Order: sequence, then structure tokens, then C-alpha cells
Amino acid sequence: MELQITARHFELTTEIKDHAEENFEGLKRYFDNIISSHLILNVEKHRKSAELQIKVYGQTLRSTEESDNMYVSIESVFDKATGQLKKYKGKLKHKNPKSISDLQEKSAEPDTDVDSVDF
Repeated sequence: MELQITARHFELTTEIKDHAEENFEGLKRYFDNIISSHLILNVEKHRKSAELQIKVYGQTLRSTEESDNMYVSIESVFDKATGQLKKYKGKLKHKNPKSISDLQEKSAEPDTDVDSVDF
């Protein structure tokens, strides 16, 4: 699973990209079944905003933050997303813990059956 980063109205530097990827690795500790994620960084005059969209099973978690510094915006948006992932994971465990383990096993299986493939 990778983090897709989009920069709007400015040139994305390697320092900002590395900073975002480091924060993304922290999200994987809290919930490892993230389907996809997209970080949108935007600059408008003096405002720097960050929006993070995380697609998980059955839902898309979205968090936005805005400040005068891009690094602060990135840190804040990942902190907010961490809280959302913790809440989402808690709801899943509370609803039906057996279905979560079944879902994890199903996602680990390959999509095709080896016996049905013609060589």
C-alpha cells in the first residue's frame, strides 16, 4: 500500500515528501488494512493546507488541516487521521470481531484459484 501525494500550486520537494511518508508509516502501526491513501497539499497565498483521504473497508476517512507552515499542516492532518483510524478500528472490534478476522484472511488470499488457471 502506497501513499499518493498531490501538490497543488507549488513544487513538491523531497523533504516534504519524505516527511509525509514518515508520518504515513506511523499510521500503519494503528491499522494495517488500509486500501489506499491520498495526501493533497495545497498552497494559497500564505495558507498551507493538507488533506488526507484514507480508504478502508466500507468507508473513506477524510481529514483536513490548514496552517502557515506545510510541515505543521502535514503533522496535524496525520494526527487527526490517527484518531479517526483508532475510532474506526474500535468500532469494527465492537461490532463483530469474528468478521474482522475473516476479512483479514480473505484479503490475504489471492484473487485467482491456482487450479482454475490454464497454462
